[in-house]
Amino acid sequence: MLIRLGGTLTIGDVVAVAEGRAQVEVPDSARESLAKARAQVDRIVAAGLPVYAITTGVGKLASVPVSREDADRLQLNIVRSHAAGVGPPAPTGVVRAMMLLRAHGLALGHSGVRPEVVDLLAALLNRGIHPIVPEQGSVGASGDLAPLAHLALALIGEGDVMVGGERLAASASLEGNGLRPLCLRAKEGVALVNGTQFMTGWGALTVHRALRLCATADAVGAMTLEALRGGSAAFDPRLHLLRPHPGQQASAENVRRMIAGSALVNSVPTRVQDAYSLRCLPQVHGAVRDAVTYASGVVGVELNAATDNPLLFPEEDLVLSGGNFHGQPVAVALDFLAAALAGLGTMCERRVERLLNPALSGLPAFLSTDGGLRSGLMLAQYTAAALASENKVLAHPASADSIPTSANQEDHVSMGATAARKAATVVAHLEQIVAIELLCAAQALEFRGGEAMGLGTAAGHAALRATVPSLDDDRVLAPDIEAATVLVRSGRLLEAVERAVGVLR
Repeated sequence: MLIRLGGTLTIGDVVAVAEGRAQVEVPDSARESLAKARAQVDRIVAAGLPVYAITTGVGKLASVPVSREDADRLQLNIVRSHAAGVGPPAPTGVVRAMMLLRAHGLALGHSGVRPEVVDLLAALLNRGIHPIVPEQGSVGASGDLAPLAHLALALIGEGDVMVGGERLAASASLEGNGLRPLCLRAKEGVALVNGTQFMTGWGALTVHRALRLCATADAVGAMTLEALRGGSAAFDPRLHLLRPHPGQQASAENVRRMIAGSALVNSVPTRVQDAYSLRCLPQVHGAVRDAVTYASGVVGVELNAATDNPLLFPEEDLVLSGGNFHGQPVAVALDFLAAALAGLGTMCERRVERLLNPALSGLPAFLSTDGGLRSGLMLAQYTAAALASENKVLAHPASADSIPTSANQEDHVSMGATAARKAATVVAHLEQIVAIELLCAAQALEFRGGEAMGLGTAAGHAALRATVPSLDDDRVLAPDIEAATVLVRSGRLLEAVERAVGVLR
């Protein structure tokens, strides 16, 4: 798979590059745009015109002029001084997404860098050379300054990189791959560090996981519905047409397809209504799905945005200094995503409780054949509860905060990078909670005396049992939870279900 920079990227493109399934190229059309913008920068420097970050300092120092002779040195100083990140290195997939988006944004032709800058970024991606980028240090104001500066260090042969799981000096890695470090020219340093590519790249990967997780949660929730002998009336399409939120309708349809052919659903004629965690599944899961769709739309726009400053318009010989680097749109969307997913986790955890509580399920306590001597899946609910509660803390919006930087020149910041990191953590926790519900639902179904499961629920049950055996006696649960989480996170559970019932919405 080959991604052409400077055109239009999708979240799927970002995921493919992040996972190493695609390479990138700089097409001739992008090279032409880059050359035009670069020529404009060269004219500005030659004329000594006062243009932010080209012939002036940056941030609060924007009023300080920089001579023509120092224009290149300024860019090197920007990269070095802005590489002030701390914390653990960002995951390789996140760094690859960030590299792709930085190269793509520059290739749009409004940043004024030479084609060589984009070529080197593309070469690093294609050869699996990944800068070490600390997770913390961005306030998302002039974009993700610190993370992007650490990325830019590798381009000038400084800092460290990861290659094949080994940490190496960037200079040695470039030389070993026949690549030469850049000598930055006017505008190039600020173009590399200004932008929202850290928060957006991480956000794109998180949205991708969240979209898949919505369908997976529907599938696992349907297994719980069957295990608890729930009713199907709450999923009737006529009911959902009267409140036609797209996500709600999709979740209801997914459950209907999962339970088709089931002898367990509607098997308790005296039950008038199920608990909310079953009956309101379409409404709650659907609202989360709609939130994920919104976040996907925002991230989709940001993938293809020019977000450094100033921006060049060569056809008009115009330079505009503005605030496209401000991360507020992405920060708000990812905060919304985290809050919605945290709510989904609380509902999944409540279904786990219903499966394990004999007063609510009518099944043996904690789904153990010898309660008292054996604890069964008791502690699985504790873990789900701990994760769900931690997600409630993480749901606090990072974008509600702001703290001034750069001597109060940057007096409102987005905290978008924090929003991205939090949202990714919430998704990871939710994958584990859904995996715990899967373990409990599958075990509960085995107490139902062999009554026919639905097409989709039977497929989900079989997929789990191909990896995790039934809990006949107490054993360490952590490996079971991990194996089920891998099944959920990788998409293999959803693939197994969809082979049986078709693609879920």
